[in-house]
Amino acid sequence: MKRQLILEDGTVFIGEGFGSSIDTIGEVVFNTGMTGYQEILSDPSYCGQIVTLTYPLIGNYGINRDDFETINPAVKGFIVKEAADFPSNWRSEFTIGEFFEMKKIPGIAGIDTRKLIRIIRQYGTLKGAICSMEHDAAEVIEKLRQTTLPTDQVRQVSTKNPYPSPGRGKRVVLVDFGMKHGILRELNERGCDVVVVPYYTTAEEILQLSPDGIMLSNGPGDPKDVPEAVDMLRGVLGKVPLFGICLGHQLFALACGAETVKMKFGHRGSNHPVKDLATGKVAITAQNHGYTVERESIKGTRLAVTHIALNDETIEGLKHLDYPAFTVQYHPEASPGPEDANSLFDQFLQMMVENKQGVAAHD
Repeated sequence: MKRQLILEDGTVFIGEGFGSSIDTIGEVVFNTGMTGYQEILSDPSYCGQIVTLTYPLIGNYGINRDDFETINPAVKGFIVKEAADFPSNWRSEFTIGEFFEMKKIPGIAGIDTRKLIRIIRQYGTLKGAICSMEHDAAEVIEKLRQTTLPTDQVRQVSTKNPYPSPGRGKRVVLVDFGMKHGILRELNERGCDVVVVPYYTTAEEILQLSPDGIMLSNGPGDPKDVPEAVDMLRGVLGKVPLFGICLGHQLFALACGAETVKMKFGHRGSNHPVKDLATGKVAITAQNHGYTVERESIKGTRLAVTHIALNDETIEGLKHLDYPAFTVQYHPEASPGPEDANSLFDQFLQMMVENKQGVAAHD
């Protein structure tokens, strides 16, 4: 089944369709991970995006029941060089094509992904469409140029109702902006009593849950499209220890007076080196973001930069100088990727313990 990938700059690729045959429009991005395609396609942070994978063979170990980062993928489409029809793995239950058909996700294979990625690296992320050969390319290009992509991605992927993930340890309110299951898993493994709440939950509602700490999840889109979360953060800062990841990091920066900007093509992959400025140590991290905290905007705030990306020196970590609060731009829960930074969850637990002890001593 021949299909076409059309970009708003006028570039047209012809390839083989797999998965769903529906047409789709989204922001075309790329991920450099060599493995972990199941976690990538089920990461809610890709809501509204068509993901290109740089590794040439995708689907070779199939799809299994255990490696999902959410129940229902929000990705708009997948672009690969080759999609494996006959996976080889003892856990495999579906081929990638079968799963995409089941979840109504369109895919396209057999195109020159290296050329596509060079275009994105040169011009930045572009709007694109995966569609049937029946569509006139010139008409699709014009439609893409006139289309404004949705800005409500967080609303689409956040939970609609609060729910518990019980434990006997510290009470953590996890604000879901598009949470990966890996974050919840890491908190549960440390015995935390987690309450997951929607992105629009107010500071008052969160504090009524008597948390020992607040966790801000990852999520899709522009942090400035979630003003409710910025208001909430201003209401809880200094009252409860706080740890934020990815979109949570960006929202924390906005709440503290810093600014965020859109990157040319973002960081998406599982091999990004990040330096801890306090120790000088470098961790290899998993990343997925298209926005970053503007370095100059940190001046005049009560924030300090704790981590930087070695590839482009963008900000990868922040801490508050007055309150028990820190955030990172990368993913310490990995999934997929290295677990070099997994200890940040232990640091969060220690912060909650010390805060509790400080409150008790003060009382």
